[in-house]
Amino acid sequence: MNLEGILFQLSVWTIPVLLAITLHEAAHGFVAWRLGDDTAYRLGRVTFNPLRHIDPFGTILLPAMLLFVSGGRIMFGFAKPVPVNFMRLRRPRRDMVWVAVAGPGANLVMAFAAAALFHVAPALPEEFGRWFMHNLNNAIWINVLLAVFNMLPIPPLDGGRVAVGLLPLPLARALQRLERFGFAIIIGGVFILPWIGRTVGLDLNVFHWLVVTPALYVSEMILTVVGVT
Repeated sequence: MNLEGILFQLSVWTIPVLLAITLHEAAHGFVAWRLGDDTAYRLGRVTFNPLRHIDPFGTILLPAMLLFVSGGRIMFGFAKPVPVNFMRLRRPRRDMVWVAVAGPGANLVMAFAAAALFHVAPALPEEFGRWFMHNLNNAIWINVLLAVFNMLPIPPLDGGRVAVGLLPLPLARALQRLERFGFAIIIGGVFILPWIGRTVGLDLNVFHWLVVTPALYVSEMILTVVGVT
């Protein structure tokens, strides 16, 4: 990809990625605050200011590397996790579920909003309208991708928190003990298994099976619901 192409891709990905990760984390902090834990609020993390949520690697370096390596086909990132003291919540097990789903829920709301804005694009000047539609397409994709990925039932992802809050206590405790290995499990599933699969001639891309394929389906469903397709 030439410099012009890279700059264009940056221009249509930066706003969607920043909004997606910022509102995701702010939603966690806001719901935790309303349910009794003001940790994130006191630290200034219940805010739409992206500078309060940026992680140097997950928000800047990782998306930039993916953009360069994939030629704009893949974009992903994450922010600094919002600190939540679950024991300060009024009903820790129940409220942990609400705090966890708040982030993916915010992403889905943003995806629906971006899809609805497609109806505005035809009224815009032609060149700006095309750029605007690229932003909307990317906003739908990154928000749905984040929502689906974060709902995988692997601690410390949001889906893992939900599972811990809903499962019977013995199973919840067993799953919770996996949290120390959660990041390694995610790295293994996203990067190592596909690499092994390519080496031995097998399709072991579990990230594609569990995240990309469902995200494509959800994205199409959102566009259909708002009357774009």
